[in-house]
Amino acid sequence: MVYTQFIDGALTTGSNRETWINYNPAYNTPLEEVCQANEEDIEAAVHSSAKAFRIWRAKTGAERGRVLTKAAHILRSRLEKIALLETQDVGKPISESLAVDVSSAADALEYFGGIAASIHGEYVDLKNAFGYTRPEPLGICAGIGAWNYPIQIAAWKAAPALACGNSMIFKPSELTPVTALELAKAFMEAGAPPGLFNVVQGDGRVGAMLVNHPSIAKISLTGSVSTGKKIFAGAASQLKKVTLELGGKSPLIIFEDADIHNAVSAAMLANFYTQGEVCSNGTRVFVHRQIFNSFLTQLKERTEKIRLGEPADPDTQMGALISKAHMEKITRFINSGKSSGATLLTGGFQPEKDFKGRDISSGNFLAPAIFTDCDDSMEICKEEIFGPVLSVLSFDSEEEVIERANNTPYGLSAGVFTNDIKRGHRVIHQLQAGTCWINNYNITPIELPFGGFKQSGQGRENSLAAIQYYTQLKSVYVELGNVESPY
Repeated sequence: MVYTQFIDGALTTGSNRETWINYNPAYNTPLEEVCQANEEDIEAAVHSSAKAFRIWRAKTGAERGRVLTKAAHILRSRLEKIALLETQDVGKPISESLAVDVSSAADALEYFGGIAASIHGEYVDLKNAFGYTRPEPLGICAGIGAWNYPIQIAAWKAAPALACGNSMIFKPSELTPVTALELAKAFMEAGAPPGLFNVVQGDGRVGAMLVNHPSIAKISLTGSVSTGKKIFAGAASQLKKVTLELGGKSPLIIFEDADIHNAVSAAMLANFYTQGEVCSNGTRVFVHRQIFNSFLTQLKERTEKIRLGEPADPDTQMGALISKAHMEKITRFINSGKSSGATLLTGGFQPEKDFKGRDISSGNFLAPAIFTDCDDSMEICKEEIFGPVLSVLSFDSEEEVIERANNTPYGLSAGVFTNDIKRGHRVIHQLQAGTCWINNYNITPIELPFGGFKQSGQGRENSLAAIQYYTQLKSVYVELGNVESPY
């Protein structure tokens, strides 16, 4: 099968004959051939998006909302099919794709479909005059996605953009080109004008063309900090609006009065869900010294029971890493941890068999790793690993752990576990992170903003907060009396 662009309402191979092979991470076998977009394809997408924008912005919010809501229903009606495509493309367990990936994409469409009719400005009463504001769409927006949650990220970007009256050109990661096309099909079937949501495939060259194109008003990226800096610099030359959702090295702080079972559950979710390939993961787990040993005992026991194996098996709890190159990168971090003096308590190896005895040696599988005897200065405690590697650190006081938790250039997420509600809020308020949890972790309802501080990003996705990042505000002054002039 050849995977293609989706431009002006239809699948097309485009004008470029350059292709690459996309692989199934569980077996490293070819899934499909993918066409790389070139400048001619980008121009076709921009022309199509501009045409769709003129039609779409003229519709009422209620009309736009109905299309988004119908697209959400279409995604839900194809839940099992799209979830399987996501699992084959990413390597994550089918249970996750069914429960989270497709469903959260539909949630985003429903949420922004529901508020599209309510996007409004303000009225201001003035002396012999009045004023009002209008939140107006930006125009053509470009979305650049990551490979860990392909359809969710595509919907998180498209839903607010389209609700506000914009059109969007979306570039999925070249490692996961499949399910953004399913979203594009859903929009078309829901009644969107051709070109409203175009999909262009390719590597960083395609991203650069989108960033540099003068007709594109806004760039929204989910990706690494290094990529975000390049896009931010490129967009600055044209003063484009930019939303960046980048990486992190987030702290999860567990105080001595915490419910240990729940805290262990959260630490595992914060490190091993989607094979640890989650930007908001709490990979620095700070545990109070009083409960350190009890916490570690439970964590090790439960981690070693994780059912790692064939992603399409509904009983599987942990699947394959995205690529061989990524697995090698994570293995280098594990070796770095061992060489720097940390103790590998469990995991960190490539298994030959899965939990049902099936041969998985050809896939990108890695047993979840736990490091103890960690120091804040170690590479594994400073750099984003983006894999199933958890570092446990002990602490003694609230003041100490807050200072250590904030000692990072990142600021995406943070979590606190405690039964002292005053301390929970007090500590969270001092942590330098944009997305935080008390007594849970990695729960991201569409109703709450998502985004980071410091080098973890710019702007916010989800919730009403996203509206300001896909609109520009116009002020209008209306005179009711005579014009006073000194001339």
